[in-house]
Amino acid sequence: MARIEVNGLNIGYEIIGDGSKTAIITPGGRFSKETPGVRDLAENLAEHDYRTVIWDRPNSGESDVCFEGESESILNADTLIGLLEKLDMTPALVIGGSAGSRVSLLATLRHPDAVRKLAILWITGDAIGLSGLVGVYCGSLQTPAKIGGMEAVTQVPEMAELIRRNPANKEKVLSQDVETFCATMQRWGATFLPEEGSPVPGLRPDDWKKITTPVLVFRSGQSDPHHPRYTSEQVHNLLPNSTMVEPPWSDREWIDRMLDQENGLFKSWGMLAPQLAEFDEG
Repeated sequence: MARIEVNGLNIGYEIIGDGSKTAIITPGGRFSKETPGVRDLAENLAEHDYRTVIWDRPNSGESDVCFEGESESILNADTLIGLLEKLDMTPALVIGGSAGSRVSLLATLRHPDAVRKLAILWITGDAIGLSGLVGVYCGSLQTPAKIGGMEAVTQVPEMAELIRRNPANKEKVLSQDVETFCATMQRWGATFLPEEGSPVPGLRPDDWKKITTPVLVFRSGQSDPHHPRYTSEQVHNLLPNSTMVEPPWSDREWIDRMLDQENGLFKSWGMLAPQLAEFDEG
């Protein structure tokens, strides 16, 4: 797979399709571009005249690890736009789900000229959903660092996989000062607690009106415990140029995917292509 330097980091990516329109897909968690469903969506978009980037964010896949920046979401948002600029693919249709929706919203807020249109789904929200992210992203790394130092961090399964795919990451992790690293995890963890009046971490209440880019919001399932339906509806109502649509699957899609993670949380994303293409045409 190709790599390119973006803001001092080596970022793994692939471009799928040779169409006249550009797009980029950002999944959730720290899942890589090889996660089932991500490539399917890019390939289906290719049939609608797209050239689409799938990529590994910092701290995922074959890209470099990085523990700098105001938050991991902002780090990823700036890297997303830097990658598009390096590839001469702006302005693009920016597509994100779960953590990718948060990253894509921040990318649009911070770099509006690089985003032609924005499409988001599975927006994490509420106290239970957001507080869980602190442990998933930060506690999982801070606790082993406190117990066994940075060597213990390299042995966390998630981090060990990053090192396997990009061996240079081992020294990047080991070179971290333990207390500085733990302070960063605490700081990043705090960014998952949103300000009152804003349902998405990293966006302030007065930021929403600044996002004038056309946005397509897929309504979350009523049964979804991590991406509440009312959070998707709040986001839609806060954005000045938003369209809300129903996704092309049943209400239990997220639950079904959680129960079948072997096939990927994003397994069905290829089904989104027709709605995305129609939205981008409008």
